[in-house]
Amino acid sequence: MIKLLVGLGNPGKKYEKTRHNVGFMIIDELIKKLKLKDHREECLSHLYKTKIDGREVILAKPQTYMNNSGLAVVNLLEEYEILPEEMIVIYDDLDLPLGKLRLKLEGSSGGHHGIESIIREIKTEKFPRLKVGIGRPKDKNQVVSYVLSPFNKEEEALLYKVLDRSKECLLRCVEFSPESAINFCNAPII
Repeated sequence: MIKLLVGLGNPGKKYEKTRHNVGFMIIDELIKKLKLKDHREECLSHLYKTKIDGREVILAKPQTYMNNSGLAVVNLLEEYEILPEEMIVIYDDLDLPLGKLRLKLEGSSGGHHGIESIIREIKTEKFPRLKVGIGRPKDKNQVVSYVLSPFNKEEEALLYKVLDRSKECLLRCVEFSPESAINFCNAPII
């Protein structure tokens, strides 16, 4: 049973619309859909509490910056007595093209520093995650500037479809289970 949805990103206006903040964007879309208003600052995160399908669920946006996401996540798990397999972490993935989602039940960090931080702090790779494709720059030396850049105009139409599918994917994970939502989440968007 999923009790916690954690979208990864960097706090502040400077990073708001960047590729690296797609996890925050998806949590924001869920907040809008669920008409949530009040948030609290707790466990190094912006937290929103709601009920989905009659169950308590927390939506979190860690405010520790991406590379220290694990500090917020370990706080959340301990404070709310949530097991790692009862959360889903949502984050950007360079190895997937924009328009692709990949729901996985566990796995390595794949080189993503936010996921590395979470694995290091909670001491397990066994937690569901929704990887959101952002594509990769042609020049591998441009990765940092690429992930910290906004989506361009041509990408925005596809981004909205990604955000919409991600939101529905996460709701299915909460209402049913991540296992039962894999086919829906991993299906082509376009």
